[in-house]
Amino acid sequence: MLFFHTVSTPLQKVSLIFVLILVFALPINSFAQNGTSKLTIEKIMQGTGFTGTPPSNISWSEDGSRIYFNWNPEKAKKDSLYVVDAAGKGIRKVSRPERENLSTQNGQYNRAFTRKVYEKDGDIYLYESKTNKNRQLTKTLELETNPVFSGDEQQVIFTQNSNLFALHLTTGQLAQITHFIKGTKKAEDKNSQEKWLEQQQLALFDIVKKRTEEKKSQELEKQKILRKQPKEIFTGEKWVDNAVLSPNGKFVTYNLVLRPTNAEKTNVPNYVTSSGFTEDIPSRTKVGAPLAASEMGLYDIEKDTTYQIYFKDIKGITDQPAFLKKTDKSQPPRPVVFYGPFCSDNGKNAVLVLRSLDNKDRWLVQFNPITRNLKVLERQHDEAWINGPGIGYEAGDLGWLPDNETIWFQSEETGYSHLYTINTRTNQKKALTKGKYEVSAVRLARDKKSWYFQANKVHPGELHFYRLPLNGGDPEQLTSGVGNHEVTLSPDEKTLAIRYSYTNKPWELYVMPNRKGAKPFQITHSLTEEFKAYPWRDPEVTSFKARDGAEVFARIYRPAAAISNGPAVVFVHGAGYLQNAHKWWSQYFREYMFHNFLADQGYTVMDIDYRGSAGYGRDVRTGIYQFMGGKDLTDQVDGAGYLIEKYGVNPKKIGIYGGSYGGFITLMALFTQPDVFAAGAALRSVTDWAHYNHEYTSNILNEPFTDSIAYVKSSPIYHAAGLKGALLMCHGLVDTNVHFQDIIRLTQRLIELKKENWELAVYPVEDHAFTEPSSWTDEYKRIFKLFEANLK
Repeated sequence: MLFFHTVSTPLQKVSLIFVLILVFALPINSFAQNGTSKLTIEKIMQGTGFTGTPPSNISWSEDGSRIYFNWNPEKAKKDSLYVVDAAGKGIRKVSRPERENLSTQNGQYNRAFTRKVYEKDGDIYLYESKTNKNRQLTKTLELETNPVFSGDEQQVIFTQNSNLFALHLTTGQLAQITHFIKGTKKAEDKNSQEKWLEQQQLALFDIVKKRTEEKKSQELEKQKILRKQPKEIFTGEKWVDNAVLSPNGKFVTYNLVLRPTNAEKTNVPNYVTSSGFTEDIPSRTKVGAPLAASEMGLYDIEKDTTYQIYFKDIKGITDQPAFLKKTDKSQPPRPVVFYGPFCSDNGKNAVLVLRSLDNKDRWLVQFNPITRNLKVLERQHDEAWINGPGIGYEAGDLGWLPDNETIWFQSEETGYSHLYTINTRTNQKKALTKGKYEVSAVRLARDKKSWYFQANKVHPGELHFYRLPLNGGDPEQLTSGVGNHEVTLSPDEKTLAIRYSYTNKPWELYVMPNRKGAKPFQITHSLTEEFKAYPWRDPEVTSFKARDGAEVFARIYRPAAAISNGPAVVFVHGAGYLQNAHKWWSQYFREYMFHNFLADQGYTVMDIDYRGSAGYGRDVRTGIYQFMGGKDLTDQVDGAGYLIEKYGVNPKKIGIYGGSYGGFITLMALFTQPDVFAAGAALRSVTDWAHYNHEYTSNILNEPFTDSIAYVKSSPIYHAAGLKGALLMCHGLVDTNVHFQDIIRLTQRLIELKKENWELAVYPVEDHAFTEPSSWTDEYKRIFKLFEANLK
């Protein structure tokens, strides 16, 4: 363990000794009582070694007779694959030979769901429901990917080396559809001198003339043969991506991508290596770096001709973001990327999804490959950025209804992500769900008569599984227990495999008939006896009003016996767009256990879903636009006020901590709200958003050279002069997400500002997400020590 700049005064040392005497003399719920176990940081930070490993990656066998899942009840080094029958009986570990013969969860079914084509280990396989067997279709040294059925379902279309191939399922005939060649075609033009000399030779020598004519004849025959082969398409310096064959087999659409050559990347030095030498780990660029440019191409197979598809006439494509305050109406089109085409089952209609690179617009566009015409069906615009359940950062979720002319998709038009349809012929749009809740994981039933989806309709922190008639109506809630239900439907859709958890009950696997009111049967029992011996708190899920009137949800952990004027800790979850003040087992499960430990020591702990968090709709999601460390931070400050007012905590004894985005907020809290928080632990923190990645940061703060004020307001390194309370910073040395350079730059800033009440702990073998229990333990012991020294 390495330390930098650790300062403690004699008075602090005396106070710490006195605190430790009190802690060991007065066991507040920390020792075993009534047969329960005592929590320690060492136990907690063993992770699943202490809790047990929950089941994950749930899938059904193709015939629906078995459920497969990853599990680790034997505490092996890696999760193992387990299987149980559809009734939840006969659980056993899957042998390696059996595992190798299983199909993968990905792939594409034919329209009758009797066949499935999928890729596994770089080869293509076909599953036949009639025989319930898998058949290997390719076995090559090349990598074959993205298999789909042709429009008539007689062939499998797949990609190899960026080119499309077709394999006939009856005859076994393999045909190459495209012939993309990187580079340019060699010019064969002759200059004037060469042409004159050639004509002279032909005029003087009969043998030259005869052989030249024979060569031309051979070339003509060769061209007749070549015309039957795919057209050579030279792509220059561009790379081919997403080549798609139309259902009628007449057109190929593709994406040509030009990757920037001048985007400098950071190398992360790794010091603890097997070689004994420092080794560099290649990492990412920083926000604002040059981006890849792309264009859409179309290959008309019958005409043996290629075209470029232009999006310059798409409505809104020249609109400039409001923050730029552009008034010039003759703006060039903003760069876009496209996804698709997504074709109807009958192959007669196709839709593209376009997204502007600034991520402020998403278009659903009808595409006709014959005329190459584009018709905008739906434009989704957000002056902040487009996202939300079912919308995501790429194409999002969408598909076709049985009429083959209506598409379904999701939109945040009302402020919450809901399910919509739009008819491509009439442009009639319809909302199928509505309300102040979010719809996610939408899928159309196999019989295409109803929908299935997950939603937090009952409570923002509670997720259930629903069924909805095809044309909308009142969603039918199929699951009932409070918590989160991750459902995997059986192939016949008669049974639900449910991964369920509650606030203080980790994930377990259940099986249940697909009907409302059915009772789920528990399959797995994953918890260790040691974990079950402790009475884990069911934290209170509450909400408070922020200063601007917004409702902010939080979880509260309290000591068993109320402590007047006691200490408190505010936890800030990471990732920004994530939900943690909910009623299911947290992905921050170590922190959940640590909060129980803190409550045992007399702390009141608050866990806030601040502005920018998931689960609460568009306005909460985009509440941090152009100012991270704005509303997301004042929500923490208002939360501290709520702790003082309702729970009677000492206003001078409130600490704050979190990792990644939570570490960033902790730094902003100590630098800009020094009178609210007496101490803070910032873990793997972003200290300067201009040094983070482009994909995440540019959505929220735009780019440093176009919106520099947003970056200055939002970056802790500019506010370090305000530090008053005690600060602990912890960072992995080989962090490839938030680079160690980030925390080192802030360290130098603190040194130059002559700040003394901070320390930095370095973890030499850890990336952004710690893996070693010893590192976790060391980190959280230091966090606890920080709070004990400054909040007790």
